[in-house]
Amino acid sequence: MKSSIVLSAALAALLSAFTFAADSGAGIEARDAWIRWLPADIPNGAYLTLINAGTAPRVLVSAMSPDFAAVSFHQTRTVNGVSEMSAVSNLTVRPQNSLRFAPGGYHIMLMQPLRALHPGDHVPITLRFADGTSLQVSFEVRSAAAGEPEASHATNSMPAVRP
Repeated sequence: MKSSIVLSAALAALLSAFTFAADSGAGIEARDAWIRWLPADIPNGAYLTLINAGTAPRVLVSAMSPDFAAVSFHQTRTVNGVSEMSAVSNLTVRPQNSLRFAPGGYHIMLMQPLRALHPGDHVPITLRFADGTSLQVSFEVRSAAAGEPEASHATNSMPAVRP
């Protein structure tokens, strides 16, 4: 009798955790994810649009990729005619809004590549949020001359999941 109560409690806790993970990951997606290809081992920029269709703010706190030793968020700004780049510790995507990472603005800085990349390759990057969820996004490597992709309505991301 005692073991069935413990088993029932454990099962209820597991189902609650699964439901929480599914609910907390809902509503965030990525579109138009791409990386500007640059020759040699110099830092690359990754760009995308994050869309929060949920009712709560989503705070992006980190990113990682198996193809780069270091991944961080940066913002490029022009102040008094001088372009400067600074690290950003986190970014908030407000409910029912989007956040665009684009050349000359917010971007994901990719440093110390672990493999040679070429236009047409795809790079997985996992985005982590303050609530513990993550979103794996496939970024297409594009030549510097190709420019930004046309905005689309298709997503190239997996649903957000709790680790």
